Amino acid sequence: MAQIRSKPFGVTKQGANVTEYILSNPGGLTVSVLDYGCIIKNIIVPAKNGPVDVVLGHDTMADYEDDFTSSGSTCCGAFVGRYANRIENATFSVGGKTYQLEANNGPNHLHGCFSRKLYRVKAFGDTLLMEAESPDGEDGFPGNLKLAVRYTLTEDNTFRMDYRVSSDADTIVNLTNHSYFNLNGDPSKEGTNMWLYLNADNYTPADSTYMTTGEIRSVEGTPMDFRKAHALEETINDTSFDQIRNATGYDHNWCLNTYKNGKGDDTKVCAVLWSPVTKIGLSMYTNEPGVQVYTGNFQGTGVSCKHGIKYPKHVSVCLESQKYPDSPNKPNWPSPYLKPGEKYYSHVAYRFWTGEFGIDK
Repeated sequence: MAQIRSKPFGVTKQGANVTEYILSNPGGLTVSVLDYGCIIKNIIVPAKNGPVDVVLGHDTMADYEDDFTSSGSTCCGAFVGRYANRIENATFSVGGKTYQLEANNGPNHLHGCFSRKLYRVKAFGDTLLMEAESPDGEDGFPGNLKLAVRYTLTEDNTFRMDYRVSSDADTIVNLTNHSYFNLNGDPSKEGTNMWLYLNADNYTPADSTYMTTGEIRSVEGTPMDFRKAHALEETINDTSFDQIRNATGYDHNWCLNTYKNGKGDDTKVCAVLWSPVTKIGLSMYTNEPGVQVYTGNFQGTGVSCKHGIKYPKHVSVCLESQKYPDSPNKPNWPSPYLKPGEKYYSHVAYRFWTGEFGIDK
């Protein structure tokens, strides 16, 4: 059974106290979560040569706020929404009405404000439950939302996140966690030696603004094919391929084979990330139809982060469970719509292990 303890982390610019909650299990896995933005501050994994913190982050509350309120916010480790990923031209329609959102990522809308909220802790046993509200009109979206995020550690070193939302009006919802994983134990160096496996035959190509085109393409014969695991460095610099050239790496959604007939099979691995240095592996499970893989293409800014380290470009990998980007404007894609009386439910689990690479670890 997991244990949870807490300690003060800092104070926001508005004077609100922020608390860090530290979950630990008998297997040696430790996860730290802030009640600001539901930020995953640390994930410390036991390994052969000692524990390794496998996520990027910041040392202080002020550093997180400076990051999250900047135009180039990384959303590092945070819970993001109302709509994770991009909405084209920052517009969508629901209930016969068109809504205009903030264009905060070129011409498009990206992620929203949930990463900047202070959450209430409602359960404090062997799981951690955080709750908040999002009022009608926040970020331009319709509906008053009630949010609940539950964090659970299991004995097999699985870290699970469950999201539940209800609304009093027709709206759209797409939620994810934005942790940046570096399993190597040294985030001062590029992480492109990490191996990636994706259980996906198809992906959604994007244009030069990172917006999905509406196509669904096969990964066959392209640098998007991770059905056989390989090191990112083998394909991440292949600028002869337009998708990598436009993004200067990977920033794409893969259509998971684990999602069929409107339902995701969370008993099957959808992605694996593995370090040949520490031998730490991460196996991912979700009920969502897609996973956005982002390889830190906008890192390398020279800003000091956790432990004063200046992260280089391509130091990390994000594995974001989600609906496909811009699904509100792509009617043939899995639906992000939520009606009053319905419950939005999404979850993702990351299971950590050590040893040689394997899909069925």
